[in-house]
Amino acid sequence: MSDQASPAILVVDDDADLRALVSDFLGANGMDVSSAADGAEMDARMADKRFNLVILDLMMPGEDGLSILRRLRKPGGPAVIMLSAMGEDTDRIVGLEVGADDYVPKPCNPRELLARVRAVLRRQEGQGSGNGPVRRFGDWTLDLVERSVQRIGGAPAPLTDAEFRTLNALLDRPQRVLTRDQLIEQGKGLDSDVYDRAIDVTISRLRKKLGPDDPIRTVRNEGYMFTLKVADE
Repeated sequence: MSDQASPAILVVDDDADLRALVSDFLGANGMDVSSAADGAEMDARMADKRFNLVILDLMMPGEDGLSILRRLRKPGGPAVIMLSAMGEDTDRIVGLEVGADDYVPKPCNPRELLARVRAVLRRQEGQGSGNGPVRRFGDWTLDLVERSVQRIGGAPAPLTDAEFRTLNALLDRPQRVLTRDQLIEQGKGLDSDVYDRAIDVTISRLRKKLGPDDPIRTVRNEGYMFTLKVADE
């Protein structure tokens, strides 16, 4: 793999040994890896270079990972994989709710982390063309290449992988109730770790991005229903 083709990865963690381990392993597997010990060092690295993906520790001195993640989640920003010793579901949900593309608990196998990095990067490929196929529903469009949703007269809102997969699952079966189990099965893909509570979090985020009068309805004790007809173009 040439340097030009190598994805640029930034590892942000206050643990120097872990930074070295992850950086060396990813570098040996074709990644262009930089590292930073905290948010300030991360900002300095990002001022000089554009990164495809950031591996971000949740618990760090100074600015914590969730605060940094909120800053990174903007149009055109890098993908983010959260890395943390805190493995409780509530911590994972918060990271996903803020917009992380994936969440890997510590300690992790470097090969597993590499697989997840590659999976997130694959999902990023093809974005930015603006000429891909779209799905239309009511006043909204879903761009299947850029993975963004847009309402007429509004700006496109980028979707995380979980949001994109879940919305597509709803669009595949419009005007039908889908249970959480069905959405988990349809939305998880081969590389995702999706669980019941995360579906509710993902639906909540989708509603915010769709804006007023979003077409996702909660069916009590059953699941969710997409209320509009869908046209694929």
